[in-house]
Amino acid sequence: MSPLSAPSLRRAAFALLASALAACSSPEAGENEAAPASSLPSPSGSAAAAPAPPASEPAPPAPKVFAPLPPLPEEELYPDTIEEQREALFRRMVSMLHVTDEQMAAVRAIFQRSSVLGQGNPKVTKYPMTRKECREARNKAGGFEQDEPACGAPFMTPIYDALAGEKEADARVCIDRYEFPGIPCEHPITGPSAKEAAELCAAIGKRLCDAHEWEGACAGAVHAPESEYSFGKARKESKDLHNRDREIVWAYGREKDHSKCATRSRKTKGCTSSGWKRCGTNTFPAGSFPECKSSFGVYDQHGNVAEHMNLPLRPEEMTSRGGTGQTEMKGSWFIFSDFEAHPDDCRWRAPDWHGTRVTDPNSHGNYHLGFRCCKSTGK
Repeated sequence: MSPLSAPSLRRAAFALLASALAACSSPEAGENEAAPASSLPSPSGSAAAAPAPPASEPAPPAPKVFAPLPPLPEEELYPDTIEEQREALFRRMVSMLHVTDEQMAAVRAIFQRSSVLGQGNPKVTKYPMTRKECREARNKAGGFEQDEPACGAPFMTPIYDALAGEKEADARVCIDRYEFPGIPCEHPITGPSAKEAAELCAAIGKRLCDAHEWEGACAGAVHAPESEYSFGKARKESKDLHNRDREIVWAYGREKDHSKCATRSRKTKGCTSSGWKRCGTNTFPAGSFPECKSSFGVYDQHGNVAEHMNLPLRPEEMTSRGGTGQTEMKGSWFIFSDFEAHPDDCRWRAPDWHGTRVTDPNSHGNYHLGFRCCKSTGK
């Protein structure tokens, strides 16, 4: 279905992006401004009192080089069938991510095993913004970060712990700036199980992110895993210990403000719970909101799709050490301005939702759930 079938929603979303761009480029705008008070009740399970901010802030990474992005291949094509949608996506992946024929064959095989894996059911999905609108607005605002040689793959960025004295050259991991497939202004993939998410990352030479890597990319400092996990303890106890003492921060600053991110789309009429047939994946193109990024330049960790990641309960279960652990799903999603389902600060560790091993064939998937990938640098 063409995104132009919902003109009023699309215009409203585009106006919201324009407002965000203006705020981003204004010299008066900044993270010191107070965020609007939320009219929503506090979600259950949130911390009783937020810990004080750390005594020092991580030094921001060196300024990045920005440049305009040319039109994506077939960026205005929104097919009517999932088969055509997938083929157009595969063509953009080959062009933009430089995947090999072997890698693309592995990606295709994973998609072919699923009846729902894609960018939403074309019959019911209504995107609030098009790829072209995203790209043109971002180009007008200054463009997109250029590739980082240390990562060895397009649209990734090194992440590290400046608070521990690390520099960008010390980074042991890179993370996708954008939700999978990791292409700016592309609509995220939705519907994968945790197993399929891990397989898709591996298919293109990456891996599913460990939870502390995703959290550190959001908060601006990737701490040592030994300080981020209670290895050897049960999941609930480990989660409770982590959340009790966690730093409260969002990718864009220390005050919550859903308006900075892709949170104002709508659920499809008739989508009362879940299901690919009746629930549209009404996502924004990845990176549509230039303020919704961390100091590392990682976009949409609040809003758009919620995201799979790996939660290790033992050191050998870290994907960065070649293993896999438990499922973890978090990151707010595209209706979060209206329905605040859970806390979404960077370092919040989620409850055991639909908990399984990552490798379980029956691990959870959903129409508003996606993922992004990480990649070790070899250091």
